[in-house]
Amino acid sequence: MQLKEFKQNLGLTDIPTELEKLIHFQNTVSDFEEYSQGFGVLIDDKSGIKSWSEDEAFLERLFPFAQANGSGSIYAVWNDGSSKAFNELPVVVFGDEGGVHVVAENLLALLQLLTFDSEISVDHEEVYFYKDEEDYEESEGHASYKNWLKEQFGLEPIENPDELIERAQEKYKADFDSWFTTYYKD
Repeated sequence: MQLKEFKQNLGLTDIPTELEKLIHFQNTVSDFEEYSQGFGVLIDDKSGIKSWSEDEAFLERLFPFAQANGSGSIYAVWNDGSSKAFNELPVVVFGDEGGVHVVAENLLALLQLLTFDSEISVDHEEVYFYKDEEDYEESEGHASYKNWLKEQFGLEPIENPDELIERAQEKYKADFDSWFTTYYKD
């Protein structure tokens, strides 16, 4: 993936260091090597989130940047209307089978969630990560990803993703839900 194309797709002149480094990392692992199950930075034309609303005011505040699982869920940065830097804005997930939820306080929190190495589950009521330890096989590039995250950002792997999700939802869920429902109603 080319950084220039990624920036143009998001409509940004600069992207946060976290994303730039992640794209570089992703570009260095083999095309066949997954570093966190179901995840991958991608260029997205907002077609997936347009199914929720095509209102320009809705679309201009969402920046889809990664696939969240193998079945079509998408991670997007949500511009919450604050004056925060892009890398400090919350991350939401749009579920492929419904459900939209705040999942991380910011990009670094999402990167830390990826250390759980499990696809995210998204439904109308909740969002969660689940891993059956008896059937779990670590992604081929996961050890490299954990080392990279520690070296680049000083972040350790997590064992309980629920804590990070709950923290993000406590901080942003009410505001996000209020904003989102002005554009989409069941």
